[in-house]
Amino acid sequence: MARHPETLPLMRISDRLNALCEAALFAVISLMTVVTLLQIVCRIWFKALTWSEELTCFLLVFASFFGAAVAFKRGSNIAVGFLRDALPRRIRRFAMIAIEALGIVFFAATGWYGGALCLQERMQMASSLPISMSWMYLVFPLTGAIVILHLCARIDELVRRPDSAEAD
Repeated sequence: MARHPETLPLMRISDRLNALCEAALFAVISLMTVVTLLQIVCRIWFKALTWSEELTCFLLVFASFFGAAVAFKRGSNIAVGFLRDALPRRIRRFAMIAIEALGIVFFAATGWYGGALCLQERMQMASSLPISMSWMYLVFPLTGAIVILHLCARIDELVRRPDSAEAD
C-alpha cells in the first residue's frame, strides 16, 4: 500500500503496534520451536516433559492470533479483490470503509466475549501448567483491540485521503 510521506497519527500508532506484534509473533514461534525440540530430545534420551504439549498448543494459538493481527495490518487477509476493483471509485471507497467497519464490529465482539471468558475462567488452572486459563484467553481481547486499531487507522486513511482506496 502506497503511503503519503506524512503518515497520519493513528497510522503511526498502528505501525508501531504492528512492529510489536511482529516481534511477539517471532518470539512465540521461536519459543514454540524450542519447546518442541526440547520435548523431542527429552523423549528420546531422557524422561518426557509433561507440560510441553500443552504449552506448545497455547503458543500455537497465540501465534495464530498475533499472525492474524499482522495479516490485517498488511492487508494480507483473504479478500475478493476483483469485485472491489470492478466498483466505481467513490463506491469502492465507501465499500472499503463499510468492510473495515464490519471488521471492527466482529473484533469488538471477539474481544468482548474473550474478555468475559478471561474473567469467567480466572480460577481454572491449565491442566499441566501452574497458570490460570485467563492468561490463555487474554489473547482474544488483546489481539481484538490491536486489529480494531489497525482497522480504525485504515478507515481514517480512507476518509482523510480518498486516493488511498486506489492504492490497494
